[in-house]
Amino acid sequence: MKQNEKGLMQWEKDFLISVTILIIATIIAHIFFYQTAHNINVPMIYTLATFFISRYTKGYGWGIVSSLLSVIFINWRFTFPYFKINFMIDGYPMTFLGILVIAIITNMTTTSLNREKEAAVKREKELAKLNEYNKQINELQIEKEKEKMRSNLLRAISHDLRTPLTGMIGASSTYLEAKDQLDEEAKDQLVMGIKEDANWLLNMVENLLSITRIQSNGSDTQPHVKKVPEPLEEVVSEAIQRYHKRYPDSKLKVKIPEDFLMVPMDPTLIEQVIMNLLENAWVHAGTRGPIELDIKEEEKNVVFYVRDHGVGIEPERIAQIFDGCAGAIDHESRKGMGIGLSICKSIVMAHQGDVYARNYEDGAEFSFSLPMDEEELTEEEKL
Repeated sequence: MKQNEKGLMQWEKDFLISVTILIIATIIAHIFFYQTAHNINVPMIYTLATFFISRYTKGYGWGIVSSLLSVIFINWRFTFPYFKINFMIDGYPMTFLGILVIAIITNMTTTSLNREKEAAVKREKELAKLNEYNKQINELQIEKEKEKMRSNLLRAISHDLRTPLTGMIGASSTYLEAKDQLDEEAKDQLVMGIKEDANWLLNMVENLLSITRIQSNGSDTQPHVKKVPEPLEEVVSEAIQRYHKRYPDSKLKVKIPEDFLMVPMDPTLIEQVIMNLLENAWVHAGTRGPIELDIKEEEKNVVFYVRDHGVGIEPERIAQIFDGCAGAIDHESRKGMGIGLSICKSIVMAHQGDVYARNYEDGAEFSFSLPMDEEELTEEEKL
């Protein structure tokens, strides 16, 4: 039904265009006819009218019909004897044929152009729909990833909070309820356990606070941080000092490039990443061997490698180890670093870098990269 209505509207539109152009052509032809007293220019006027009708109407019919009407009207109105139709006049068949040929050629050309135009418009609309569809799919995927990260983060927080809090509550209850039966060494062990758990909670709070420094851009789809060129050696030194202060018994071997490097970054967040990975290696290696921090300049990136010489990573955990759910496995008594590794991933990705984990010879290796390309910095950040 709608298609029929659309076709009727198009017919009415083409009819109105054809009639209007023919009327205008007739008025102009009369002006020329009365001013010049001959009809030499009249066929050209109607030929031009036929051209415009063919150009601005759909299909071949209107141009052909207008050419026939034009030839008949020229014969009737502008050819002697006037107001009579005489098809035997000299030259009339050529005039008729000429206008008809022009109408057909013009119709074929304009119809082809109109169809190509309609096809181009249709393709453009389909492409716009496809782009909109892809945009919606992308937004859904991004939202799904955000929801997954939020769920993993909440799961990691609930797990990692429960373990130290349970330990602190148990140790403090034991101390209060049985302090008369405990010797000084046992009391010191309980207090030391509470201190360790409190320090671990402090570290987790630092991790959670670091998330607030990660922002979203105008489209709210790509997390980013404000990056400024920072001396690589100073950032690494600050992270190592924090680590040694927290774990004074840990042995750490550090290798950094000899060249002085200025790396675009948020130094506070990158220090947190280094701190988290070093702490993860110390806590979960299963040995007290030395930890290696190896930093290399590779192409347009600076890559940080943290290796331990311990039990390594269970293969089934590697793929999800940065998803916030890689805390302590069932038989481990110590707290996991699920939230720390998840935050490491968020920070590195906000720097447009990559983060990896794998088993390395006799232990585990965690690495992350930071791009050296300063073109990513905004003009404000460069200033």
